[in-house]
Amino acid sequence: MVHYYAVRHGIDRSRKPAASQAIEAVVPEAAEPQQSLDWQADALCRQTDPEIFFPEKGGSTKDAKRICHSCPVAAECLDQALANDERFGIWGGVPERRRRKLARTLKQS
Repeated sequence: MVHYYAVRHGIDRSRKPAASQAIEAVVPEAAEPQQSLDWQADALCRQTDPEIFFPEKGGSTKDAKRICHSCPVAAECLDQALANDERFGIWGGVPERRRRKLARTLKQS
């Protein structure tokens, strides 16, 4: 899934950053994904306009949450967002502020 934030802000996600390439050269196993992303094939957001999941400040998150709450892979999506410190958008039905609070709680336990 293309990260809408990157597209919106003109970030070329098709190229790896130089830092990633350097890390891969030193630690080849770092290049391997930490977890499978096969679950994304079942994500309902793939069938939806990505802008719904990245509303402008003060915009409605209602539609994104509704879609996420009926999505069969919402838990995997939220796990992915927490593992990668996603700072923008609705992931697994959870907006940014609530995700940050959840991440702090998980770090404390």
